Amino acid sequence: MYVNDSFTFGIYHYFVFFFIPLGTYLNKFPPVDEMMIQHITKRGKHDNEDRLSYLSDCILIHILSFLSTKDAVRTCIFSKRWKDVWKYISTLRLHCSNFSSLKSFDKFVARILSLRHSKIVLQTVYFERSGSIEFGLLKKVANYVLSHSAKLDRLEIDVKGDICHILPCISSSQTLTSLRLSILPKGRYNYWRTLFPNSLDLPALTCLHLGNFTFCATDDGRIDPFSAFNSLSDLIIDNCSVKGANILCISSQTLVSLTIRNHSFDNYQIELSAPSLRTFAFTGTPYQTLLGTNLSSVKKVIIDTEMLANYSVPPLVLLSWLSSLANIESLTVSASTLQVS
Repeated sequence: MYVNDSFTFGIYHYFVFFFIPLGTYLNKFPPVDEMMIQHITKRGKHDNEDRLSYLSDCILIHILSFLSTKDAVRTCIFSKRWKDVWKYISTLRLHCSNFSSLKSFDKFVARILSLRHSKIVLQTVYFERSGSIEFGLLKKVANYVLSHSAKLDRLEIDVKGDICHILPCISSSQTLTSLRLSILPKGRYNYWRTLFPNSLDLPALTCLHLGNFTFCATDDGRIDPFSAFNSLSDLIIDNCSVKGANILCISSQTLVSLTIRNHSFDNYQIELSAPSLRTFAFTGTPYQTLLGTNLSSVKKVIIDTEMLANYSVPPLVLLSWLSSLANIESLTVSASTLQVS
């Protein structure tokens, strides 16, 4: 293998300067044969010699897991040694922004799912596609994740389509620790939101990021969508709404960081029952009143409001927030927040 084109050159330097100082990783892999070290050292005198291919498969697989799936697949052009390495990666990073068109992205996704080694379970999945996704493709991705999710640790899906095929992938995962779901409904009117299910059983989940969901009241009229997540420490609620009640309860004994991004004019109350909460961040228009019997644990607050200067309600709401968060040690506010406060 010779470093003689821009792609290979980039991959080579990505490996050499970022990963070859393995440090903490070396003790995880089998020792390198002394004869191999001597051979690599001799070959290293020539700048154009191939040294990467002498690394073991497990190291190469680990390195490729940090690349987008598209770039990982492209390494198969290096030599026969590299032809099938990407098929054993436990990470899928599929982003449509890496492709010239959505059509080429869709073809790539379908092809990857059929060529990847069928016995390699998934640990991390990132899937992002702009525009309305075809029903068949989203179903194929969801079914593939579901059938390879025995050790799934991190899942991020950002699409415009029906969520019905995604939920079975995560509804009762015992290993999932990080989940990001941003689901826009397919159609012209994007202000409709997908209902957040009350049946998720994710005992290991520590990080949750939800985008464009609606939290719906139960039969008793309450909305408390996160109380079942007993390990949750980081929660991001992005452009979500409330239906059937005036209070959104956020109750968690383990929650440490809460971020809310809301640009709507929905007038409801946010009731916090999180004795371990340390950081609260808000971006958007503060129309929602903040309630809480014990918010003394909050030490860091970040506020970035986006609203017109002649709005009268948000500054009063913001002032009530700060009154409730009297024990904070760090307060960060944006310039736009200062202008309307």
